[in-house]
Amino acid sequence: MPWKKNDYPVSMKNLEPRVRNKAVEIANALLEDGYEEGRAIAIATAKAEEWDDNHPLHRQKHEEKEASSTQSSRQSASHNEHNRHNLHVVPDGDGWAVKEEGLHDVRLNAETKAEAVEKAKQWASDMNTSAIIHRKDGTVETSHNYT
Repeated sequence: MPWKKNDYPVSMKNLEPRVRNKAVEIANALLEDGYEEGRAIAIATAKAEEWDDNHPLHRQKHEEKEASSTQSSRQSASHNEHNRHNLHVVPDGDGWAVKEEGLHDVRLNAETKAEAVEKAKQWASDMNTSAIIHRKDGTVETSHNYT
C-alpha cells in the first residue's frame, strides 16, 4: 500500500516531518521493487535518517527555524518558503541545464543529463523543493519532491 505525507506507517510517527517524508518516499519505492512491507519500512527509515545526516545545510536551517520563536522569525521563515523555486533539468543545445523555475538564468550547464539530474536533486534536497526532470522534447519525465 503506498503511503503519503499524512498517511504513513505508525512506526514513522516519531520521525521529524522532513525525515518521515523522505522515509515514505523511499518505502514506496521499495514496495514498487517488491520488498515486503515491514522490510521496506525498516530500510526506508534507516536510509531517510542517513539522508538527513548527509544534508546538513537544510537541517541547520530547520533547527534555526525551530529554535527561534519570535514573530519576526516566523514571518521571515514564511517569506523564505515562498522564495524557494523548483529546479528544472532541461535540454540546452547539445547538453543539459539546471534552471530555477521563474528565473531566466541557468544555474548549471552540464554535458550529460545524468550530471544535471544529480546536481538538481542535490540542490532541491538542500532547498527543500522539487527537481523536475524533462525529456529531450521538453515534456516532463519525472520529478523528485523534497518538500
